[in-house]
Amino acid sequence: MAAYGYVRVSTLQQANEGESLETQLRQIKSYSELKGYSLSQENLITERGVSGSLEFEKRPEGAKLFDSLQTGDILIFSKLDRAFRNTRNALNTLHELKERGVSVHFIDLGGDVTNDGIGSVIFTILSAFATFERERIATRIREVKQVQKSEGKFLGGFTRFGYSVDDEKLVPNPEQQAIIKEMRVMRRRGMSLRRIAKWLDRSYGVEMSHSTVSTFV
Repeated sequence: MAAYGYVRVSTLQQANEGESLETQLRQIKSYSELKGYSLSQENLITERGVSGSLEFEKRPEGAKLFDSLQTGDILIFSKLDRAFRNTRNALNTLHELKERGVSVHFIDLGGDVTNDGIGSVIFTILSAFATFERERIATRIREVKQVQKSEGKFLGGFTRFGYSVDDEKLVPNPEQQAIIKEMRVMRRRGMSLRRIAKWLDRSYGVEMSHSTVSTFV
C-alpha cells in the first residue's frame, strides 16, 4: 500500500490565493499526518500549467499516476477542482479506481469518497456543479466577446496590415492604408504580385508574401 498526493495549477491560477502548489502540498501533508498515512516526497505528484478541463488520465503526470495506482493505494487531492472539471471524467475515473481497490480522498469533501456513501454522493453532486460552472463561465466569455466584437473592439491576435489598435478598437492606419492604395494602383497597371511584394519590402521594409499581397489588391 502506498499513499500519493496530487497537486495541480494552471498558468492563470498559480497566482491566485489558495490555489498555489505550496498551499495544496501543505494541506495534503497535514491530512496524511492526521490520518497516519506514510506519504513520501517522491509520491507527491505535481502538475504545472495544466488546465483542469483536460481529463485527468490525459495529463502528463496524471496519466502516469493513474496507470501506476494499485490495490490498497491511497490518492489524496486537496480540492475537487484540482482533479476534475468534468462530471463524466470524474465519475468514470472514480469508478475505475474504486474497482482497482484504490481509495480516493478529497480534503475539501471531508476525506474518502470511495468507501463512504455520503462522500460519494457529495462527490457526484459537486462534480456536476463543477461542470455546470465551467460551461457557464465559457458561455459568459463568448457572450462578452460577441458584445465587444459588435462594438468594434479588438479581441487580440493578429492585427491585419492597414489597421492599428487604438483604445481597444481596430482602426484604419492612415500610412498603411496609403501603401495599400499604391499596391492596388500597381496591380491595376499589370505588376505581378511577387514584384509588388518585393517593392513593399524594398520601399517600406514590410515583408509580405505574394499570396498575402493578393488579399489587398
